[in-house]
Amino acid sequence: MNQSTGPIARFDPPTDRVLRVTGEMRRVSPVLPEHLAEWHLPPGWSWGSEGLWDEHRHFQELIDALGRSLSLVSAPDPAHAGWLEAEARALAHRNHPAVPTTYHYWTRHQESRRGPGYLRRWIAGETIAARLSRSGPEDVSAVLRVMREAGSTLSYLHDAGSVHGAVSAKNVFTTPMGRLWLLGWQWAMPLSSIPSGLAPDAAGMPLPPEWGDGWMPTMASDQWQLAALCFTALTGEAPPRDDIPPLSLVRPDVPPSVSTVIDRALHPDAAKRYTTVAAMVRAMDRVVGSRTVLTLSGEHNAASRESPEVRLRWALADDYEVIAPLGAGTFGSVWRVRDLSLGREVALKLLHPHVVRDERAVGRFRREARLTAQLAHPAIVPIYDWDSRGDVAWYTMELAESGSVADLITSSGARTLAEIAPQIDAVMSGLAAAHSVGIVHRDLKPENILIDRYRRWRIADFGIANPAGEEPTGASGTPAFSPPEQLLGEPQDATADCFSLAAIVAYALTGAPPFGEADSKTILARELTGRLDISPFAPEIGAWLQRGLNADPDARFPDATAMQAEWRVAAGVVLERERRIPWWRRIFGSDETGDSWWREESPTAG
Repeated sequence: MNQSTGPIARFDPPTDRVLRVTGEMRRVSPVLPEHLAEWHLPPGWSWGSEGLWDEHRHFQELIDALGRSLSLVSAPDPAHAGWLEAEARALAHRNHPAVPTTYHYWTRHQESRRGPGYLRRWIAGETIAARLSRSGPEDVSAVLRVMREAGSTLSYLHDAGSVHGAVSAKNVFTTPMGRLWLLGWQWAMPLSSIPSGLAPDAAGMPLPPEWGDGWMPTMASDQWQLAALCFTALTGEAPPRDDIPPLSLVRPDVPPSVSTVIDRALHPDAAKRYTTVAAMVRAMDRVVGSRTVLTLSGEHNAASRESPEVRLRWALADDYEVIAPLGAGTFGSVWRVRDLSLGREVALKLLHPHVVRDERAVGRFRREARLTAQLAHPAIVPIYDWDSRGDVAWYTMELAESGSVADLITSSGARTLAEIAPQIDAVMSGLAAAHSVGIVHRDLKPENILIDRYRRWRIADFGIANPAGEEPTGASGTPAFSPPEQLLGEPQDATADCFSLAAIVAYALTGAPPFGEADSKTILARELTGRLDISPFAPEIGAWLQRGLNADPDARFPDATAMQAEWRVAAGVVLERERRIPWWRRIFGSDETGDSWWREESPTAG
């Protein structure tokens, strides 16, 4: 799959068909596109709620018969069917963590009325370009992770004799849990597969100086584009094609050793860059060190040696490889790590030092972790292992690759009842399993409802987020999702979890917590006075929320089992009413759309 060294096409001018944000040729649309309108899906399958446009490609979410969220990749132009098939075949034989693998290819058949198109996993997250637009330049450690993972992908591709040709901030996706995906694979095909005259859109893509006015992808240009991606992530601006300033002048706080590597890879003379992308990444690792924590000055001091990452790397030794931080909370920080013995990526929660020093807290934490592991419920994120070494204690759990409900609402906004109803039902089922054995979560919030690769919602940090038991006012939980008794430092039972879950439902449906986002005293006052606006909700859902969010624990649902039963009635009535709306059926499928979860079914064996 060697690419030509000569230009194959001029860059296309911007089109009016797509919305451009920071140079991205992507836009999300909930409407099924015209070229998929006549497709008939297999029995038990349904269209998902999201679709994404890209250059000469469309990605449509599908829900298969097992309830998994998949991506249907199709070409809107029928003349591109051969190009699409070549892409599917190439990806089917790729085996790299940052490359989405083809699951199945549907050829065009009149009998089945579907195709051509291929299936791969649905990738939740955002591009580097979108992230930069939202939150500004990245820190050095985050950019080094991008260089290593994207560089590893390009090196894998180059070893197979291929090049990518379109590495940019709009073609690199990051998930909320720190995983990186390299996309834009339609351009990494043999030239014979790409329709004549087509080339990647130049808007938002760094253009190596040797390209001139055409597209001339080589391994050296892939290296330049990767370095340009790092430059962009660090500075917020793409490097110019000519007279690129030293990175240290544009962002002085970047360590000189890091700037030197990126500056060399951006050299206008391809012969003066690194011999390979792998050599570039190795050079960065030599000057930085894969186990180094960077300070702004690039030097080490006592504070950096005591940082959570240093403590974690020391404690894990050769059992785990630390990949990326995922977040931090009151009782610990969460990290994405690779279990070297089992060869799998997991999430690891490291307890803060002040928690580890409390023997009572650690003992309670360990007991409840063991109980949680024994629940083994599909709506509860499983805990794999617990260990400690010196003053460092941690546990590992399944990595929820699509982040949390908080990430989902932040990136995509409020959700529909049809989308979240079965997910909330599953979460309540998991909560009911915990309540039945006396485990109360006490810190339910959108950040603790994680989403797996198939978009299933699952509860994390069960019985662990509050390891020391009863806490004073505001010392545990998140005020916007905590019941009054928790904010007052009073004992909490299953009704406290019911309050928090109702608040999560209101948040998912509106995009805002039901009592606002303020200090704990203000939120407590609103909760105690019943200042709840139910006007945005259907009457049945509003009534359910009023009971779940009642300030009096005795007036709420007594546990998750009772809460689930009422949810099925309320949501079922609303969804049944919405099913009569013609446009809903036209866009999202036939009457058999998999939303019959609220109907009681007769028990079956097995």
